[in-house]
Amino acid sequence: MNSTPIITDTHTHLYSEEFDQDRDEMIQRAIDAGITRFFIPAIDAAATQSMYDLEKNYPENVFLMMGLHPTYVKDNYLDELAHVETELSKRKFYAVGEIGIDLYWDKTHLKEQQIAFKKQIQLAKQHKLPIVIHCREAFDEIFEILEEEKSEDLFGIFHCFSGTLEQAKRAISYKMKLGIGGVVTFKNGKIDQFLDQIDLKHIVLETDSPYLAPIPYRGKRNESSYLINVISKLADIYKVSEEEIAAITTQNSKEVFGI
Repeated sequence: MNSTPIITDTHTHLYSEEFDQDRDEMIQRAIDAGITRFFIPAIDAAATQSMYDLEKNYPENVFLMMGLHPTYVKDNYLDELAHVETELSKRKFYAVGEIGIDLYWDKTHLKEQQIAFKKQIQLAKQHKLPIVIHCREAFDEIFEILEEEKSEDLFGIFHCFSGTLEQAKRAISYKMKLGIGGVVTFKNGKIDQFLDQIDLKHIVLETDSPYLAPIPYRGKRNESSYLINVISKLADIYKVSEEEIAAITTQNSKEVFGI
């Protein structure tokens, strides 16, 4: 029996056109490295078909989310939300995501982003699914809505967590796990300085491929196999083995996604 623990990438855009030239090879590299579970966040309606194609090609490994990404909340956001609602009612998904608020690129649609975030949290509750949160320069705005919506059936992942210890504890208080990826390896990433004060049971692993590649690939295209570099950094921070990091974080991902 193979004792190598299963590794889970809880956030990877494997359908991204950045992988169009070598998608199968890239996924195979990850599988060869022991990363065999890929959770796929949605962006908008335009991405849906490519997500379904990916799932068809890797039915054992790929688990889909459905949602409207905050930077894609534009004037047609109600049509996009209707699409999310329709798809959720048609088939099985493992989370509503990625959803949230992003004030880094554009603040003009803040009100629509808030409406979309709230509406999708309510859809997640209705379908008894976790949420996967995208937060950029918007902790206060996100926490405000989580505070309004907090309940037994609100839970999920704070993807690409890059806040302070205080914000980490607050996220955890809303039954969120912290999605940790390439940022933890950055010199200026900051989260590596306090992560050991957060119990590993609150941590899941992610790459956010093709974005946010860990050191030594920073600035290049990220891919799921690079999760190994994140594991190695976490083993260092928590002073435990890489196997233990892999096993605990995969167990945590099962608690969130129910699979």
